[in-house]
Amino acid sequence: MKSVTRGGTRWKRFAVVMVPSVAATAAIGVALSQGALAASFSVSGQSFKVKVKELDADGMIQYGAVDAEKNGTPHPVSVSAFNSADLTDMCQSVVTHVPVLGDVTLRLNAGGNGTPAHADKIYIDVAQLKADAEFTNINIGVAAGTSSKGPGMKGGKEQSDPNGFAQEADHANLKDVEQTAWATSAGTFKLNGLNMSLKKGSGKGIECF
Repeated sequence: MKSVTRGGTRWKRFAVVMVPSVAATAAIGVALSQGALAASFSVSGQSFKVKVKELDADGMIQYGAVDAEKNGTPHPVSVSAFNSADLTDMCQSVVTHVPVLGDVTLRLNAGGNGTPAHADKIYIDVAQLKADAEFTNINIGVAAGTSSKGPGMKGGKEQSDPNGFAQEADHANLKDVEQTAWATSAGTFKLNGLNMSLKKGSGKGIECF
């Protein structure tokens, strides 16, 4: 376990990755409604769940942004981006309502049996997150567009303010992660031991959590 002093910060079971991003995304939402920001990326309108036993990553930036559906409905998010990340025991699930059948859950598992999934230049647009987290050499309150530790802002895939609040770190370790997200993108994403299944129903025991 890394030291929690001199550049290490440990937050126990925090409900949101970056609380100050709420204010930042609220301001962006106002700009979006006034036409100051043009929506250029459409999310599906369905959020999904991701559960990871451990996420160990180098080069992190977190900042506030807004994802939008095709009909213009905005969704404030906290973008967590990493230069590279290993994900141990990853589960992803999304629920779709199918006429006659009812709810159907698509569930994906990967990164088990001692071989984590691996991603490079990964961006996760998070609506809610819970985890045990430790950050090394963290800077809180930097302007998002000036961050030098992570992969930088996506640009074009969500609406965000380069002068807005952000935090960055050389290294991030998150354990027992449970998060709800609107989108994920990566330069490369290697899913070792990929297993995908469809199950009728939804809720605990069928979804990831």
